[in-house]
Amino acid sequence: MRYRIEKDKLGNKQIPAEAYYGIGAYRSKDTFQITKHGLCRQMIKVFAVIKKSAAKANAELNLIGKDVSEAITLSSDEIINGRLHGQFITDIIQGGSGSSMNTNANEVIANRANEMMGGEKGKYDLVHPTKDVNLGQNTNDIVLLAGKMTTIRLTKKLLAEVKKLYNSYFEKINEYGLSKDNMFTLGQELASFAQILERDIKRIETALAGLYEIRISYSYEDKNLANKFNEKFMKFLVMHSGENFYQTKNPFDNGRNLDALSWISSAFKIMGSNLAKAAGDMALIAEKGRVIIPQQIEETTTPVVIEMVKQVSYYIMGNDLTISRSIEAGELDGNIFYPIIFACMFEIINLLRRITRVYREKVIEVLQLNEI
Repeated sequence: MRYRIEKDKLGNKQIPAEAYYGIGAYRSKDTFQITKHGLCRQMIKVFAVIKKSAAKANAELNLIGKDVSEAITLSSDEIINGRLHGQFITDIIQGGSGSSMNTNANEVIANRANEMMGGEKGKYDLVHPTKDVNLGQNTNDIVLLAGKMTTIRLTKKLLAEVKKLYNSYFEKINEYGLSKDNMFTLGQELASFAQILERDIKRIETALAGLYEIRISYSYEDKNLANKFNEKFMKFLVMHSGENFYQTKNPFDNGRNLDALSWISSAFKIMGSNLAKAAGDMALIAEKGRVIIPQQIEETTTPVVIEMVKQVSYYIMGNDLTISRSIEAGELDGNIFYPIIFACMFEIINLLRRITRVYREKVIEVLQLNEI
């Protein structure tokens, strides 16, 4: 394997010659080998959206050249379209408030941009990771913003899956011609399972609204320049993300109080608990011989999918506690625990989405009315 030499304040490192990441990401990977899990694909894409928006804002302010901005934009677009994701090598759990994941994004985009402009990876003479890609951005703000944006994207995918489960209850009611109005009938019970999902959806959508308020602290002391950057950055962020983000009126409060994250994590926990309760009740209905849940694995006749739903619910409760304690441990307007907060948040959402799909496909859609 061929290598190139990159240097930072800690010394020199050999980096694979073909790598788009640089010495910052390499040191992070070497130091934080905790979960062996990297950033989720949505978060990688979100970092690219942020860097693209910043590059366009900086170009309009004449802080970087149009050619540099274009190269950063094209590099970011490649990442948004699914390329170079294997170059994001930092562990999802890391120290430093998540600064290494931001560094990883800066290096990959800078190296690809240099390549596009005819330069060499690792030299950063045409496009620099910090002086160009990360120009003027506060790392803590960027990591927090990336976490919020990723949470929004993953939550939308979750809600789409939950709505499928909601509809499947009524499809089953219609399939067997069940009544939703007669007391304590199977039709009414299935409808009640759907209604709790409807409340869960509304609860999550309400909590989700709090994630659109963000802060971006420009690093220059020139307040006029900072205000101009914020205005332009927000314009491009809304344009390229497709989300209606808005700048907070109180930057200190927005960085200090992460209650919006606590709120939506709690809403997810409630949904997980409600889903487990509904699954448990479905098992009781089957035990009474009113419905048949098809056997899923040969080794046991017990409703294994329902057992799995309950386990996921317990798992989510633990993650929610970790998020709550990590948010509580923040100091003033900073929090060094962003990585664990978002690692747990993304895991909660993905677990909920997958278990909802499996429960729908393996229990509700194949549920049989017992004719006896």
